[in-house]
Amino acid sequence: AHHGGHHWLEERFTSVSLVLLSLWLIFSLVMLPELSLDILTEWLGSPWGAIPMALLIIIGFKHGLDGLKVAVDDYVHEDGMRIGIHFLLTMLAVAGAAIALFSLARIAFGAAA
Repeated sequence: AHHGGHHWLEERFTSVSLVLLSLWLIFSLVMLPELSLDILTEWLGSPWGAIPMALLIIIGFKHGLDGLKVAVDDYVHEDGMRIGIHFLLTMLAVAGAAIALFSLARIAFGAAA
């Protein structure tokens, strides 16, 4: 209780951030001369490609996790089950974000990462 305003505001901030980062992604891809693997690798190897992409990954997984947790809170009424599902969702989100960020690092820094 008394935390709903914070969560509501956080969801709105992550939503706006995702819209802006998605527009950045679309604009950036359209501005590339072609969508070949070499060009995309070079683009993600630059700070202008890698940093916003990392933010998109992190904020996207956080926003998705928060939305799923709200759905669980609304429909799962047993405390133990709700806590277990929250834990499982959190672990899956952290694992997914870690895999995505590791993949981005491999592209940005080459195979040595």
